[in-house]
Amino acid sequence: MLNLNCSLLKPMLVLEDDPVHQLRIAKILEKIGYMENDIFFAQTIAFAKNICQSNSVEFMLVDLSLPDGNGIDFIQNIRDERASKIPIMVLSSWNTLEVIYQALHVGATGYVLKEKDDFELMFSIQAILKGGAIIDPFIAKKILREFKKQDMEDQIFEINKLSPLSSREAEVLSCVAAGMSNLEIAADLCISKFTVQVHIKNIYQKLEVNSRMKAVQAAKKMRVLQ
Repeated sequence: MLNLNCSLLKPMLVLEDDPVHQLRIAKILEKIGYMENDIFFAQTIAFAKNICQSNSVEFMLVDLSLPDGNGIDFIQNIRDERASKIPIMVLSSWNTLEVIYQALHVGATGYVLKEKDDFELMFSIQAILKGGAIIDPFIAKKILREFKKQDMEDQIFEINKLSPLSSREAEVLSCVAAGMSNLEIAADLCISKFTVQVHIKNIYQKLEVNSRMKAVQAAKKMRVLQ
C-alpha cells in the first residue's frame, strides 16, 4: 500500500462494464489502500443506481460507454435527482471535446483517459481524494488549443466588422498579433510565404503604418484588435 497522505472516501462505486478494466482498477485501488469490501463494482447503470439507493457511496469512477446507457446521463442523474456533491471521476476512452464538455457540464469532478498507465491513474485518483479536480493533460491541451482557436476567430470577426481589411488580411493581422513569423503564418493559413508578405504590405498601406508592431497598435487603437 502506498502512503498518499489522503483520506480514502468509502464506500466507492466503480461503474465499468469491462471485466479486464475492472480488475485493473481494483489493483490500483488496492495499492492506494482500498479493501475489497470498500468497493462496489457495477457493469450497468441500472445496477449502479440500485447500489446508490442502498448505500451511501462517497466516491465514483464512471465509464461513459455502458450496455444500458451513457455514463453522462448517470452522472447527471446523481447530481440532479439525488443532489449529490460527491466526487465523480470519469475514466473513459472517449477523447472528443464535445463528450468531455458534456461530462464536465453535468458535474464530473475529473476526466482521465483509460490509456494512461497505472501510475498516472493512481495519482489522478489521489488528486480527487485530496479534494481537487483532475483533467487528463492530453485533454487539457486540446481544450487550451480550442480556446486559443476561438479567441483568434473572435478577433478576426471583430476586425472584419470594423476595419477596411479583407477577411484574409484580418486573419494575417491576427496571426501577427499572436507573435507568429511569416513562415508560421504561411503554414497556419496554408498559403505561401510570398502571399503572407503581400498581405502584410497591404495591411501596412491600409492602416498607414510601416511595421508589424505599429500595425497591431493601430488595429488596437481602432478597436478592431483586442
